[in-house]
Amino acid sequence: MQRRQFIAAATAASLLPAAARAADKPIRIIVPYAAGGAIDLSVRKMATMLEADLGTVIIDNRPGGGGGIGMTAVARAPADGLTIGIAAVATNAINPWLFKSLPYDPINDFAPLTQMTRIPNVLVVNAEIARQRGIQTFADFIAFAKKESGKITYASGGNGSAGHLAGELFKRELGLDIVHVPYNGGAPSQLALLSGQVDFSFDNLASAAANMRAGKLTALAVTTAKRSALLPDLPAVAETFKGFAIDTWWGLVAPKDTPASIIAKYNTAMVKALNSPEVTALYRDMMMETVTNTPKEFGEFMRNELAHYQEVVRLSGATVS
Repeated sequence: MQRRQFIAAATAASLLPAAARAADKPIRIIVPYAAGGAIDLSVRKMATMLEADLGTVIIDNRPGGGGGIGMTAVARAPADGLTIGIAAVATNAINPWLFKSLPYDPINDFAPLTQMTRIPNVLVVNAEIARQRGIQTFADFIAFAKKESGKITYASGGNGSAGHLAGELFKRELGLDIVHVPYNGGAPSQLALLSGQVDFSFDNLASAAANMRAGKLTALAVTTAKRSALLPDLPAVAETFKGFAIDTWWGLVAPKDTPASIIAKYNTAMVKALNSPEVTALYRDMMMETVTNTPKEFGEFMRNELAHYQEVVRLSGATVS
């Protein structure tokens, strides 16, 4: 190429939109939690299906700060379509009411793309210990809790987690003295229950499913407002305590000001990937319900969830210093 042609080509390229110039670069999905968990695994599988339509997709785990580190990175990334984030119930609906301040705005700093899933939390107990105590149903457990008021303990994945909020609301509804034992994540919390260090927990169904199938954990109730299609025989806590509703969800967002054309393109590709047989089969095995929607619908959903958890956090009395 002659020098004049090279200069002309370079000048033309510099005038292209950032997204067009970067089209050959990989797309990065920031997961605000550690690798290996339910969120991470679900995103990785979806990402492999995305590549047919969007090119190379890499996963960037940014755990810490209750998901705040990862979400801040998404909020501050260029709006060029090369950075996507995972917004979850904790990061975009619960944390804004738990923390005195956040380095990101849960609504205004992000452009919604689509929801991915919604999962019940379940009240679970150690199966062997439950048998010894004669606990077979949710009603049995309530009777046990009343009898052991002041002694009974529950584990959670940390202060302000969905499991913590569910436990505090449950304690409030029962009017009992139940001790919260926070752990550094869902896995340590579940290990504490399996080893008999605590009496129960409100665990994410996707996390608890393997040990439920293995007969090590027994689920007694779900925390969705109604019974879950995944576990139709289990009662909802709300059947006993009206209005009790806490579950888990996550979805995909881009930085604010991402062009509408990119948002539309990504939504189409992501909905296709999430509804593929490969992804839906994995989610079903993980006891997760696949949920897809439009960017507008997902944005409205997140706003509603943010308002819902303001009241949940207030009622629970949960705080994070």
